[in-house]
Amino acid sequence: MSTSVDICGGLMVEIAEDRRTWLLSGPTSSYAVHLTEGHELLHLHWGPRIALADAEALAALPAPGGSSFESPLDGREEYPVEGGPRFVRPALSVRTDERRGTEWRFEAYETEGDELRLRFGDSGLAVTLHYRMRDDVVERWVTLANDGPALELLRADSATWTLPERDGWRLSQLHGRWAAESRLVRSDLTYGEKIIGSRRGHTGHQHLPWVALDCEATEESGEVYGCALGWSGSWRISVAQLSDARVQITGGAGYDDSGLLRLGPGESFTTPVFAGLWSDGGFGGASRAWHAYQRAYVIPDADQDRPVLFNSWEATTFDISEEQQGALARRAAAMGVELFVVDDGWFGARTGDRAGLGDWTPNPDRFPAGLKPLADYVHALGMQFGIWVEPEMVNPDSELYRAHPDWVQFQPGRTRTEFRNQLVLNLAREDVQQCLWEQLDGLLSSAPVDYVKWDFNRCFTDAGWPGEAYPQRLWVDHVRALYRLLDRLRAAHPGVAFESCSGGGGRIDLGIMARTDQVWTSDNTDPLDRLAIQHGFSQIHPARVMAAWVTDSPNTQLNGRVSTLRLRFVSAMAGVLGVGGDLAEWSERELVEARDWVSLYKEIRPVVQRGDLYRLRPPTGGLSAVQYVHGDEAVVLAWLQAQHYGEPVAPLRLRGLDPAATYECRETGEVHRGAVLLHHGLRTGLHGDLDATVVRLRRI
Repeated sequence: MSTSVDICGGLMVEIAEDRRTWLLSGPTSSYAVHLTEGHELLHLHWGPRIALADAEALAALPAPGGSSFESPLDGREEYPVEGGPRFVRPALSVRTDERRGTEWRFEAYETEGDELRLRFGDSGLAVTLHYRMRDDVVERWVTLANDGPALELLRADSATWTLPERDGWRLSQLHGRWAAESRLVRSDLTYGEKIIGSRRGHTGHQHLPWVALDCEATEESGEVYGCALGWSGSWRISVAQLSDARVQITGGAGYDDSGLLRLGPGESFTTPVFAGLWSDGGFGGASRAWHAYQRAYVIPDADQDRPVLFNSWEATTFDISEEQQGALARRAAAMGVELFVVDDGWFGARTGDRAGLGDWTPNPDRFPAGLKPLADYVHALGMQFGIWVEPEMVNPDSELYRAHPDWVQFQPGRTRTEFRNQLVLNLAREDVQQCLWEQLDGLLSSAPVDYVKWDFNRCFTDAGWPGEAYPQRLWVDHVRALYRLLDRLRAAHPGVAFESCSGGGGRIDLGIMARTDQVWTSDNTDPLDRLAIQHGFSQIHPARVMAAWVTDSPNTQLNGRVSTLRLRFVSAMAGVLGVGGDLAEWSERELVEARDWVSLYKEIRPVVQRGDLYRLRPPTGGLSAVQYVHGDEAVVLAWLQAQHYGEPVAPLRLRGLDPAATYECRETGEVHRGAVLLHHGLRTGLHGDLDATVVRLRRI
């Protein structure tokens, strides 16, 4: 006999009559755990939707046998703690002056809406495991509340995910570096641990906090298990194949076990969310589910399409003036741009990268009356107005640093390491938080600013806090203070949109996405390089947040590659379109062509930013393409890097269409049967080298 506790929007939390088996179910998947008589919380099921009776049957199965050298809990426990008969990597590690580890006992459960909470206790420490089903995404996190003596929280992962037993697993991850972020790699999972993460104080360019595992999935078929962490500081995800071939994924804030926080009596800590998704629709189905989840539950105002922007950085770098920015704004407005952004160089003594960071007031020589006259002029041209800031950093050559040299992260008696001629402010300090709030609130109140590009251009190095009893906490408290500051600014200035940038894609995760409207994907704007970067990015994140720019040719930022305006625009139209070239140097012909591309993007924007994504062909050197479907509309973006031996380009087999429906191509007027497009394909007309096209289809 079972009890259905709550049904919320098609999501269900069910509890067995003995109150020891819990089942969460979404539209197509379920997640189940079971508590033994010995207070051991075991994982039962994560996968296709099952009934509570099925979960109870799994709970009744005998434990697998093993030798006395192994633990019967390893590979089966839902949230392994340190201590007792366990040998796997612990998700929770605490110590007091007297002991280390946890010996918990179950205390209670409760449900609220679609959330399940399981509470355990150990000598005054309450450990609550949280579960919430958002469609088919399971959100998991942990709250630690201390009512006993002070303790040190060495490690507190958000979750451990247990996969079903299979013959072999393959691991997908996104790796990279500056200007080469989010590149997808897949490899067979072998025995031992595979660890990815960041010890840099921010999410990092090297890995996105996401993994996926499959056995034999393709782009559109097969089971895929994915996990994504919502944390914008240092982090770690461990994928372990144990000696008996069981696989577990553990992840959370912090890169190592050197300590997160010290919890005194009455203090608590809540981990970030570590979300998990099962899909039987292959990598494409998993991506579309992740995208829908973020648009529905993570991204602010995701139903509002992001505007086409122009950013002045590559056109002017630090050499800017009000008159010059106004001239660029006129050209951008004539092109159809909707948001004009003044990048670095508008504030303090910022004539290069050696001075000015920390002094967030307009440079009086460049903007004698502040930013308001330029912002008013941009608005009069019919565009929104935006600015660039890097609030968490400071140049030693700045008024802020001269007044408060103790406000940066540093180790006493050690050299203060500079990268990019700058230091990191210790945002964990309340006085630093208050100063930044006053500066940024004043800035946004002084002029009609619609958009803020929030950058973070160096990693933590000398992460010290002299005088603080537990300086290690700055790694966690910096991120929590960042979140509070962004939340406070958004509440005080609800009309201002924010973009997360970190030297490109160095801070992209579910945590920062919950507080920003889009992210800067990479400083690499080369249209061919961007195809691979955007392909990897799309594995987890939607086009609605993926900023992409059209810049100059030859590409001056990286490789000097020459490419057509067509290729550059079609590449950038796969996300949130922006323009970053030096418009003062563009010919009249280029400006007219660009205006046409911007106009076309505005027509397809609702489909691209809100539609379901289908990756038709990966960017492997020949023909690559993506398709978006939203309601009765479909958009195909296709790129041909090179045509070999004069062979015709193969047609693209489309996806996500109704085979019984008829579709009209808006470019040619041709009418196509859905079944023909799905099974025989669409001819793109691409030829030669570095060609690209946009195809719009409408169901009729």
